[in-house]
Amino acid sequence: MKGTFVTGTDTGIGKTVVSSLLVAALRRFGTAGYWKPVQTGIEQDDDTEEVRRLASCEPGEIADFGVRLPRPLSPHLSAHLTGCSLAVKDLAKMSERLRGGRHWIVEGAGGVLVPLNDRETIADLISRLQLPALVVARSGLGTINHTLLTISELRRRSIEVAGVAMVGQPNNENRKAIELHGGTVVLAQVPVLDPLDPKAVEGLASRLAERLRCLSPKAQPPAREMPASL
Repeated sequence: MKGTFVTGTDTGIGKTVVSSLLVAALRRFGTAGYWKPVQTGIEQDDDTEEVRRLASCEPGEIADFGVRLPRPLSPHLSAHLTGCSLAVKDLAKMSERLRGGRHWIVEGAGGVLVPLNDRETIADLISRLQLPALVVARSGLGTINHTLLTISELRRRSIEVAGVAMVGQPNNENRKAIELHGGTVVLAQVPVLDPLDPKAVEGLASRLAERLRCLSPKAQPPAREMPASL
């Protein structure tokens, strides 16, 4: 399985928008796809359908399966209240259904230490899938600490950090601090898109495509001097 795991420093951080952007950008360099292994609060939001809409996905670009749970809660709690259980091994088994040859954008639920059950977290799933992680973070005050903690935990578990995407008003001082202290690169500063529609996502993807192509294992990483914001 080839791909990138999109995780975040929090819930509601912008992972779904960034996932849409990645699919739209990376299809320029080959076949891209999207998979959401676990979603809670499915009665309110459907991230898979949102990515399908925002990235104008063809049927083969969406893996339309996974665990879908009611109530917008942590996966372990939503599963418990629904009377089912989650396990990394079962989710990893599902991933075997993903078609080969695509670069899969796999979107997590919440942050890296969100529990799936009494023993396992999202970080355990990332490790099991053996994918590099892209960290989605807010751009404003507080993001340096939250982002560096997330990066530190990923590296503690020997998970490769592919980079960071910052969502919100571009903030170059926070970007520089994250790159310096996190030993990573901010691949994009993603502004709040208004309206949030396929045209806006495609326009942003076209401008960031060359920078994001480094997520492909055969591509060279972007030069550090390339602008991280639009």
